[in-house]
Amino acid sequence: MREIVLDTETTGLDPANGHRIVEIACLELVNHIPTGRSYQQYLNPERDVPADAFAVHGLSAEFLADKPRFAEIIEPLLQFIGDAPLVIHNAEFDIRFLNAELTRASRPPVMGSVVDTLQVARQKFPGAPASLDALCRRFAIDNSTRTKHGALLDTELLAEVYLELIGGRQAGLELLTSGGATDVAAQASRVMRPPRPHAPTEAELAAHAQLLARLKDPVWLN
Repeated sequence: MREIVLDTETTGLDPANGHRIVEIACLELVNHIPTGRSYQQYLNPERDVPADAFAVHGLSAEFLADKPRFAEIIEPLLQFIGDAPLVIHNAEFDIRFLNAELTRASRPPVMGSVVDTLQVARQKFPGAPASLDALCRRFAIDNSTRTKHGALLDTELLAEVYLELIGGRQAGLELLTSGGATDVAAQASRVMRPPRPHAPTEAELAAHAQLLARLKDPVWLN
């Protein structure tokens, strides 16, 4: 089963107010495990980056000025996503921005399946903090490099959080997904024993008869 973990960084909170995506990242999962394939792109938002947004992700208008516009990366982005379900933390936010950018480029909105890990966390841990940082702390996931929000780093952390939310990493899972199980099986030594004879020997029959004679009120005689 293929899924795509997706995250965006933006110039603000609402695309209806003219805010735009400045970074988008996707991380591929197969059977809930990262495959190592990812897609990440910084984007020219074609507008300023407010100070409060810069404080969150550290992406300045100067840094983004020579980056591609969203319309220029639609094809590789959609090709990477394919028809896979999306896994997003606070999905409503990212989907609104993603669909606003697609609409601006005269493209159809995202209509596929979406797993919102924020809602999953709130249902699983009612009343508990459910931010990405809080969930990293809950599951002892190292987020020490997350001094600023970054779409690619956040997809990597969310992939680990998502795995824990849906039941946790099973022992030996990495071995099976990496093909190591085949190596272990090949190395295991099999003890070959000669087949048992089809019929019992006279000594075995005599021992069996003695055992039956010692049984009191066996169930097969009731």
